[in-house]
Amino acid sequence: MLLSKLFTKTLREGPKDEVAKNASLLVRAGYVDKLAAGIYSYLPLGILVVSNLQKIVREELGKVGAQEIFMPALQPKENWLKTGRWETMDNLYKVTDSEGREFALGPTHEEVVVPLVQKFASSYRDLPLSVYQFQSKFRMELRSKSGLLRGREFLMKDMYSFHKSEDEMRPFYEKMKEVYSQIFKRAGLGEITRITFASGGAFSEFSHEFQAETPAGEDTIYICESCDQAVNREIFKEKMKCPACKSDSGAYREAKAIEVGNIFELKTKFSDAFGMTYKDETGIEQPVIMGCYGIGIGRLMGTIVEALSDEKGIIWPEEVSPFDIHLVGLTAGAKVFYEYYTKKGMRVLYDDRDVSAGEKFADAELMGIPKRLVISGKTLKEEKIEWKDRTTGTITYEKSPL
Repeated sequence: MLLSKLFTKTLREGPKDEVAKNASLLVRAGYVDKLAAGIYSYLPLGILVVSNLQKIVREELGKVGAQEIFMPALQPKENWLKTGRWETMDNLYKVTDSEGREFALGPTHEEVVVPLVQKFASSYRDLPLSVYQFQSKFRMELRSKSGLLRGREFLMKDMYSFHKSEDEMRPFYEKMKEVYSQIFKRAGLGEITRITFASGGAFSEFSHEFQAETPAGEDTIYICESCDQAVNREIFKEKMKCPACKSDSGAYREAKAIEVGNIFELKTKFSDAFGMTYKDETGIEQPVIMGCYGIGIGRLMGTIVEALSDEKGIIWPEEVSPFDIHLVGLTAGAKVFYEYYTKKGMRVLYDDRDVSAGEKFADAELMGIPKRLVISGKTLKEEKIEWKDRTTGTITYEKSPL
């Protein structure tokens, strides 16, 4: 891509009404644009990042046989009445059409996925199965001051699994912990993301969150000093036994973190609401057991920026970055390098703008692509090329491949 053709522009300063670092940097660098509090447009660079995150998720979920679908965000009131959540969910956006029909703008999709799967899974031969989607969610957040970390409209991957029994679901649930850990590792957050015990609510004793430990986090977690297991503040009590190692020392370290994903057992709450059952080998109707697995894609993008950026700008992990190389051209001869690396299959952003070298270097730091390649009259004369690693700041010189 030629930077001169990109319709967006970088900004020297972030929006004055934007207090979150992730949103400020993403707006400045041209990845997103703020429409209103908690509502953002994803621009061409932002779409590339989102696509890369989705690619990671698709590849990892494919390993457990999950199948991708796409469900409506506009959901009939009747389905929400069946689950009892039309009146009890206080952050639900409700809309009414000109004929008085009421709908919810989906904050989640249990009310859609259960009757959908129910149409196709009625026998023990049909189970287990799991489906997932990438879809916009809507939640009436009263305080949307955290950029992409807490939105009123946000992009999420939600996945639902259906099983014949709890014994069948448990190993799948444990496998999903491994899948999620690998997703966050590939997204560059593996070293700071912890599987965290959280309240299971009405479904089970515990659910599990994936918390990225960072001072910018809104959540508080407590980390067992005996086994390094994290516990969410909602279930934490002083002197409590660690749910992992059962230590009763009560010694925990407090830390800030951002929740980037969660998994929890739904059991029969939603399958019962829609009368979803299956016939076992003897023809007897049995309850369907469910699990739910969520990752906020926009939230994950914002967390990467919060946790990995520096004073100069964003630092994207390689698999997440919109491009492999940020080519800074300081001479007309740089174009042949753009063509060379593009033909080699590299994703190259070529800064061919007629602006100062200082502005090009500053934008390269701000935009956060892992490798910066500088082609100048000096390097061409010496038949060398200059590389800079965005993460370490290390500059190296190599013999020109051309």
